[in-house]
Amino acid sequence: MFGRVLVANRGEIAQRIIRACRELGVETVAVYSEADADALYLRQADETICIGPAAGAKSYLDVPSIISAAEIADVDAIAPGYGFLAENAHFAEVCNSCKIQFIGPDPETIASVGNKANARALALRAGAPVVPGSDGPVDDEATALRVAKEIGYPVMIKASSGGGGRGMRIARNDPSLINGFHAAGAEAEAAFGDKTVYLEKFVENPRHVEIQIMGDRYGNLVHLGERDCSVQRRHQKLIEESPSPNVTPEMREEMGRAALAIAREAGYHNAGTVEFLLDKSGNFYFIEVNARIQVEHTVTEMVTGLDLIQMQIKMAAGERLNLKQEDIQFNGHVIECRINAEDPDKDFQPSPGLVEQFVVPGGPGIRVDSHVYSGYRIPPYYDSMIGKLLSHRATRNDSIRTMLRALDEFVVEGPKTTIPLQRRILNHSDFQAGEHDTGFVERYFSGIPAISAMEGR
Repeated sequence: MFGRVLVANRGEIAQRIIRACRELGVETVAVYSEADADALYLRQADETICIGPAAGAKSYLDVPSIISAAEIADVDAIAPGYGFLAENAHFAEVCNSCKIQFIGPDPETIASVGNKANARALALRAGAPVVPGSDGPVDDEATALRVAKEIGYPVMIKASSGGGGRGMRIARNDPSLINGFHAAGAEAEAAFGDKTVYLEKFVENPRHVEIQIMGDRYGNLVHLGERDCSVQRRHQKLIEESPSPNVTPEMREEMGRAALAIAREAGYHNAGTVEFLLDKSGNFYFIEVNARIQVEHTVTEMVTGLDLIQMQIKMAAGERLNLKQEDIQFNGHVIECRINAEDPDKDFQPSPGLVEQFVVPGGPGIRVDSHVYSGYRIPPYYDSMIGKLLSHRATRNDSIRTMLRALDEFVVEGPKTTIPLQRRILNHSDFQAGEHDTGFVERYFSGIPAISAMEGR
């Protein structure tokens, strides 16, 4: 086991990693920007090092600064969490070249699955179902028009690199395809430094279901069931749950097999997520691999009783996965609400600033992961998520009721949050019946741009 681990992240995931390390008897070094100097979790780390000013590019994304901190602190490994450098193959390679273990997949694997066009080809080799689309990157308008004619409109133009809804456009005809092709490429280049795009058939109002995988360096792989992430706004998840209300035991087994086949084809180890779209006919299609721990890993932890962060650390340290697929048990139903400092009534405008009062809910079946406290000032420089609220009960209906009770108890005074919207979503008859998809929020809740606004933009 490692002696010291540097936590190359901030917020609730930094706190989560520090807690896991402390339980394993591993010392932690927390790096922070000047904007995070008052972060409460810094008190929980064994050592702290400031790595730069507030801007992420000059701190949490600054590879030389993080590596320098790791060498000064004499750490054995670096835990990247999610976001920032978590899926940066170059950073993982630099860690390894400096004899510092990167807690995640190998750099070659990150690069392979991180390019969505390459990951699509990998899934085809593994025999997994994929959405009809281009065989690889689409380099020009003529190729885009030819592929669209072959697969039929509507089509989705997608950036080969990156994620989070950036570099994506829907096209329903030739003019919107041409406009969207250039717009998506420009947005992807600005966000990820890579303007490469590819085309897929656009699946109308699908459900978004992902499979959690875990593997060691010795070829042992398991999946930990699915998470339904269909409640989204602009491709950003708001609510996740497990099990999915629309996945049968037979489908779960099929999706799990497909996810593991893709992971084996990629030579995958450590934590990862294989994501699928589920259409209204019950067909599922591979869309991408996230080569990192996810925000919503907590959903899987509660439904399986496993500590995924500790598993990550142990496997990075060379331990074998001590689980077989038949050992995995799923208990009850878990729902997670991401609590974001945003104003849903103003197009999800970020709402940073002073948190005058912060009171988290409790009681049976409730878990809260958050780095926020009363008197904390939410900085405007980073992602707006300030916490995760989870309910775990025997049935989905019970979990919904417990979540609604917890949302009512949650007090965040000062910034606007997504809590009022999440109450409305959980009270909606379609959500309660499990009849929701990725277009659910746009269809039923005002003040949110419809997905058609993306077309040809």
